[in-house]
Amino acid sequence: METFENLVRAEFAPKSTFLNTASSGLLPARTVTALTEAARLRFEGRPLDTLFADVEAARASFARLAGVPVTRVAAGASVAAHTGLVAASLPAGAEVLTAEDDFTSVVNPFHVRGDLKVRAVPLERLAESVRPGTALVAVSAAQSADGRIADLPALREAARAHGARTYVDFSQAATWLPMQADAYDYTVSVCYKWLLGPHGAGFLVVPEDFGGLTPILAGWVAGENPWDSCYGPVTEPAHSARRFDLPPALFTYAGLRRSLALIEELGVDAIRAHDLALADRFRAGLAELGHEPVAAPGSAIVSVPGLGHRQPALSEAGIEVSNRAGNLRASFHLYNTAADVDRLLDVLSG
Repeated sequence: METFENLVRAEFAPKSTFLNTASSGLLPARTVTALTEAARLRFEGRPLDTLFADVEAARASFARLAGVPVTRVAAGASVAAHTGLVAASLPAGAEVLTAEDDFTSVVNPFHVRGDLKVRAVPLERLAESVRPGTALVAVSAAQSADGRIADLPALREAARAHGARTYVDFSQAATWLPMQADAYDYTVSVCYKWLLGPHGAGFLVVPEDFGGLTPILAGWVAGENPWDSCYGPVTEPAHSARRFDLPPALFTYAGLRRSLALIEELGVDAIRAHDLALADRFRAGLAELGHEPVAAPGSAIVSVPGLGHRQPALSEAGIEVSNRAGNLRASFHLYNTAADVDRLLDVLSG
């Protein structure tokens, strides 16, 4: 039986100390192979029809990771597109509650409507700020800028108490924070970060009754019988959340299917324990160096104020991190090791 470490070692071979999954995750070897094989179909002029099975396999895998029936999962390309779909469903004048400085894709589609009341409050005050008349609360489970985690249980209870819906983006938390998508009205995630997929794929989880969404972006793939829905309007939308699908980037899903399979093989619990242990090791090392990161307990993302300017030099040294608003942001995932953490701390100490 393969151990966690052996399976990871067989799939990843980074040429740098890569601590930047919050920007983009590494691709497993099996994913790169699948992408190459899919591209070869086009190179050789062979049909691509078989790749649609990869879309459905990836959808099913994501549904298992999210803890919901596959019929509730729509396949798309970005958080912004999914947010736009949710924004379009709201009546004029509806109040949308958001966290200050949340990632643009989570909030901007509500602003561009022009006829919604969008209210932003500090992340720590989100749950207490839900009030009568709040139609929707939209938030990232973990903040992109600094890894702070939203108090999702408190938010869920406050929203239910006031009849508000919830929209939660797990793009920066999937795998190291349980998605538990059934606890919220809508959940969303792109797949090129912690889910280790290529760019160009994301999933939206909707309620069983579709939560009042209208498939305004639907094309032929959103029909109950897609190949009978190629011309004219779609007369019979899919009976599942597939009615909200966007035309899939087939090569992307060919790879994503393998990435999600690897995550399922490793297990979310094991990944979470691994990632958080490394983040805590980094926090402890920072304390020894006299640095205090942004308070984000239980997060795999660690942001250190005042050190963002070190990013270019770290990159030259072969250590990949991010500079976010002057903060150095390091993010730890399954292919990272204690040696990676120690190397970053050693360079920072110099």
